[in-house]
Amino acid sequence: MNRLFEVAEDYTELIFDFIENQGFARVCDLAREMGISHVSVLRTIKKLSRDGYIAKETGSIELTEKGKKMAEFSKKKHIILTEFLLSLGIPENIVATDVEGIEHHISPATLEAIALHVKNNSPSTLRGNS
Repeated sequence: MNRLFEVAEDYTELIFDFIENQGFARVCDLAREMGISHVSVLRTIKKLSRDGYIAKETGSIELTEKGKKMAEFSKKKHIILTEFLLSLGIPENIVATDVEGIEHHISPATLEAIALHVKNNSPSTLRGNS
């Protein structure tokens, strides 16, 4: 997978989370959360804007429809993989690191199989509450 696409997934997901949690996302928020410089974030934001994932308003970053779709899919992958690894008994701190690496390289077929496995083996499914 192309590195810029991986970065786009990470950024759109993070922007989506900021907007969902505090109503807005700013360059300084992203830089602080990612532990990188303000300048690095601005460079990436410029590329993501050029590629149609985000729109930068005065002081705030907005996701375009394309960016929202990417963020939602990235979040879905993140949740499915997290649930799966936790169900295997892997500690949360390790799961968090592993999911970041796996989510960018997993095929749609494998993700779907894992999602089905998680759904069929969730506690509510096992109790018959699905």
